[in-house]
Amino acid sequence: GTQLVALSACETGIGDTPNGQGVYGLRRALVIAGVQSQLISLWQVDDIATKDLMVDYYQRLLDKDNPQGRQEALRQAQLAMINSADYSHPYYWAAFIPSGDWQPMPQE
Repeated sequence: GTQLVALSACETGIGDTPNGQGVYGLRRALVIAGVQSQLISLWQVDDIATKDLMVDYYQRLLDKDNPQGRQEALRQAQLAMINSADYSHPYYWAAFIPSGDWQPMPQE
């Protein structure tokens, strides 16, 4: 199945909460479809900052010389933003959270 889906848009982790049913939203649909892990956002995100975060995240995730797991790649990309002059405020990087299986992915 699919190992990871990153939903790098506004409020992708938000959904309806019918009584006793949990949250209905994109994340739940992905889980039902068999996606192992999801990267979702909790609020409106800045387009440019999100692009920069995702580029850094994927570079870290796919770096064959220094492989990082899904969770560590996200953590390091967020730390890089925290340490930047332009994107240190949590608005720019803290919206994105992991969901599902966040163990390191098998390397091909």
